[in-house]
Amino acid sequence: MAQFDSVNPARPSDVVGTFAATGAAEVDAAVTAAAEAQRRWAQVPVPARAEVVARAGEVLRRRKAELAELVARECGKILLEAGGDVQEAVDMASFVAGQGRSAWGETVPSELGSKLCWTTRQPVGVVGMITPWNFPVAIPSWKCFPALLAGNGIVLKPSEHAPVCAEEFVAACREAGVPDGLIQLVHGFAEPGAALATHPGVGAVSFTGSVPTGRKVAAAAMETGPRLVSLELGGKNAMVVRPDADLDLVVDGALFGAFGTAGQRCTSTSRLIVHPDVAGELVDRIVKRALDLRLGDPTRPSTDVGPVINRASAERIQSMVEHALTEGASVACGGRVRLDVEGCDGGAFYEPTVLVGVDRAHRIAREEVFGPVLAVMEVADLDDAIDVVNSVEYGLSSCIYARDINTALYAVDRIDAGIVYVNAPTIGAEIPLPFGGTKHTGNGFREAGARGIEQFSQLKTVYVDYSGRLQRAQIDTPGVS
Repeated sequence: MAQFDSVNPARPSDVVGTFAATGAAEVDAAVTAAAEAQRRWAQVPVPARAEVVARAGEVLRRRKAELAELVARECGKILLEAGGDVQEAVDMASFVAGQGRSAWGETVPSELGSKLCWTTRQPVGVVGMITPWNFPVAIPSWKCFPALLAGNGIVLKPSEHAPVCAEEFVAACREAGVPDGLIQLVHGFAEPGAALATHPGVGAVSFTGSVPTGRKVAAAAMETGPRLVSLELGGKNAMVVRPDADLDLVVDGALFGAFGTAGQRCTSTSRLIVHPDVAGELVDRIVKRALDLRLGDPTRPSTDVGPVINRASAERIQSMVEHALTEGASVACGGRVRLDVEGCDGGAFYEPTVLVGVDRAHRIAREEVFGPVLAVMEVADLDDAIDVVNSVEYGLSSCIYARDINTALYAVDRIDAGIVYVNAPTIGAEIPLPFGGTKHTGNGFREAGARGIEQFSQLKTVYVDYSGRLQRAQIDTPGVS
């Protein structure tokens, strides 16, 4: 069986782990084992399952510093953000555990006498999960904890760039009491993901990643279905800045939104749609701060921006920036691949980049960059600015900076996105609220929040007629002749 290495993107000679690249046979064995464990797990009362999830959160909390160091080393996120990644999983465990003693359905009054009506949730069986590298602990927690609470078995295929983080997450779950065999891990590239999406023993598939891959996963899964398919895909997130905005706040938000995680979040701020009256000052201030950001080893507390995931990613970002220049944009700062960062031999870094003179029709204004590049567009009219926000195929996160609450709420109503922030950058959702987007960003499911469990369970409607006689809804309804 072929093997592959997971390496530190800041120093690729540093091998974090070596894994066997699995194929269809290994996926089949994993599904079979998870299904066997799931039959027993489904008989455990929901509040007892919730207690296991809560313990998993406590294990993660206890190991937070260690895991944050691993996330930084394997994925290139700076330590501060790596700690947030782990904390998100801790918080998700706490929230999901609380759902174990919350409503599991709804009751409604029957239109007939001596009859009860309610809904409940049932597990789907085995859930296949395909997760990315950029949130290597948080995203598995978004998927695994609700799936476990719902009574499912799990086969998790993490990114080939983050297998060690996935192993440690699953180890924390097992330490907390998740039964042996209930969570299976398969590693590798496209083959195990494709096998998982089409396996007849998989009742639901949850995928987070790029739009092209997500479409392939969905098409394959539905062709051999039926099964639940949840997609969380890309973003081209915009920050709208009005002339009355607090520019100090805007600068802080733009730096974190655009350059945090080296721009490698689906929620990264990729477009700055700013009123011309403040555009010059705002760009100058962002550029000044961006030039002070320190590139370096993400495990060092002094580092502000870590590497992109690999050399190919850096070259792809560079190609997009160069294409933007041919279309008429210009570089206000950055715009270069850096291979000379001290202490990071072989690591690929991309300078925090601000492009000005960008038009809404430019490729850099329409396509996801997945790198630390902020495209600036000057738009005066608010309705025109909202049109620019909505003009792309994505609809994940967006934001508006304005002191006037009427302006802000006007935009909130009209922006087509799953998440809208006012006076904060295009970051993700908090745990109790649903995360996801519109248009090509996803297919309607949401993660996190009370709705997070929907992609991992099926509704069952129950009627209990204790009248002792045949009653026919819509026929024997009282008062209907």
